[in-house]
Amino acid sequence: MSTKIRYLTAGESHGQALVVILEGIPSGLKLTKEWIDKELRRRQIGYGRGERMKIEKDEVRIISGVRLGKTLGSPVSFLIPNLDWKNWEKIMGADEVENKDVPAFTRPRPGHADLVGGIKYNFLDLRNVLERASARETAARVAAGAVCKKLLHEFNIKTFSRTVQIGREKDATAREEAIESYERIEKSPVRCLNFFTERKMIELIDEVKRRGDTVGGIFEVIFLGLPPGLGSYIQWDLKLDARLAFSLMSIQAIVGVEIGAGFEASSSFGSEVQDEIAYNETRGFYRLSNRAGGIEGGMTTGEPLVLRVAMKPISTLAKPLRSVDIVSKKEVAATKERSDVCAVPAASVIGEAVCAIEIAKAMREKFGGDSLEEMRKNYLSYMEYVRAR
Repeated sequence: MSTKIRYLTAGESHGQALVVILEGIPSGLKLTKEWIDKELRRRQIGYGRGERMKIEKDEVRIISGVRLGKTLGSPVSFLIPNLDWKNWEKIMGADEVENKDVPAFTRPRPGHADLVGGIKYNFLDLRNVLERASARETAARVAAGAVCKKLLHEFNIKTFSRTVQIGREKDATAREEAIESYERIEKSPVRCLNFFTERKMIELIDEVKRRGDTVGGIFEVIFLGLPPGLGSYIQWDLKLDARLAFSLMSIQAIVGVEIGAGFEASSSFGSEVQDEIAYNETRGFYRLSNRAGGIEGGMTTGEPLVLRVAMKPISTLAKPLRSVDIVSKKEVAATKERSDVCAVPAASVIGEAVCAIEIAKAMREKFGGDSLEEMRKNYLSYMEYVRAR
């Protein structure tokens, strides 16, 4: 079997279902529907989500690659039914119908894929674009990420995420405190640790909703327990920081990624940025700080991996902006679609998933093995070598 993790998703926002095929998971990994469904539920919650989340109750159907609760080493595939399909079957069905029976979407939304996608693929009905460009697709990636998180758990690699900013409201709580009090973050409707900031964020979302507007923000993703040496400096496309940034930027509405000190480092001196190195017999080599965010030279250092991700306000507005009808070429208000006011809390869960996929991919590249047992032996041997350095 291949030890290279790769995956494909398929499906439209209001189609019958989302489909995932995930390859490269070793045999012998315990995996249940409940584990994946738990991650899907985390993606659906969050203050500021739209009416769609009241309809969908995402649950996965495991189609292949798992037998009697364990992976087989063959491709794992899932189906996530869209419950809203029953309301869209006439519009989104595969069978040919008279054009007059299906109204065309011709008023593109600024900031969305509508117009450029329509030009690129030669569509006069922009629903062909928005249905696949929709963030609904991320449910499929969260399902794939859930499997990869389960694999990482086997190596005591832990995942965290939190909202650190919505609009101009910021949570300045220290990262260490957020990890220690993570249950509070999981219970927060905006995934924020600080209760006072949480209330301010909720008030802002309510205000934005009343105005018919949307709001973005920043979330943080943290991984603990990573071994040193994942990724590589050998080629540009093997650098793990580049791969993580790619995966995060692929999430709908994400506009920026920083690792560790990020942009702040650009206005500091080298002596204020670099993490000094220390050694003792218990820990081996370690850093006295972690401004690099756990990655140096495209490789993990063994310190916590810390990423911050900026999400723009969602493009669909209750009070639409100006646009141009692609058929008449006349100025119009952009189409109003059902949408979220703020999706930053949900995006943090999606960020966990896509990063988990990339880290699991790096783990498989490093430690190989057709079975989980073989992979674990390779990992333990490497960690013994690291401790002996």
